[in-house]
Amino acid sequence: MRPGASSNEVTLLLRAWGEGDAEALERLTPLVYQELHRIARGYMRKERPDNTLQTTALINEAYVRLVDVRKVNWHDRAHFFAVCARAMRRILVDHARSRGYLKRGGGKTCVQLDGVAEPNWTPDSNILELDDALNRLSELDPRKGKVVELRFFGGLSVDETAEALGISPETVMRDWKLARAWLFRELTADQRHGE
Repeated sequence: MRPGASSNEVTLLLRAWGEGDAEALERLTPLVYQELHRIARGYMRKERPDNTLQTTALINEAYVRLVDVRKVNWHDRAHFFAVCARAMRRILVDHARSRGYLKRGGGKTCVQLDGVAEPNWTPDSNILELDDALNRLSELDPRKGKVVELRFFGGLSVDETAEALGISPETVMRDWKLARAWLFRELTADQRHGE
C-alpha cells in the first residue's frame, strides 16, 4: 500500500469500485500497486529460474482479471489482497501448465512456505505440485487452505489473514503450522516412496 494511504481509504475506494464507480478504481490503483508488486515479486522469487513470466506481467494480468470482475462486495483491504493472491496463484498455475512442466518431468524448484526458520520447510517442489496439494488440503479443511493461500500466495501477515478470515491470530498460527506440516508431508511423500 502506498505510504500515507490508510486502510480506511482503500476500503472506501474498494467499496465504491465494487458498486461500479470506475473513477474509484483509478484512485485505488496507485494506493495498492506497491503492495501488489511486493506480493508478485514474492511469487516470482519462488518460481523456476527459466520462467518467462515477469513480475510486472503478473501484476498486469491480475489487474486485468480483477477489472473484469463486476460488482464485487469488497469487505476491506485484506479481502482485496486475498482475491489478488488467488488471482496470482491461478495465473502462475495456468502459466506453469501451459509450459507443460509436469509433462516434461519438472525442473523442480524450492518452495518455502515461510521465511521463518521454524521449522525450515524447503521441500523440492514446483508450483503445480503445491497447487495440487493445496487443493487437496482445501477439500479436507477449507480454512487451512485459505490460511496458506493468504499467507504464502498473498503475503498477508498473521493479523491481516485473521482479519480477512474473521478468526483470531492464534487460530491463524495454529492453522498455518498444521497446514505447513500437512503440505510438507504431501509434497515429500513421492520422495519417500522412491519416485
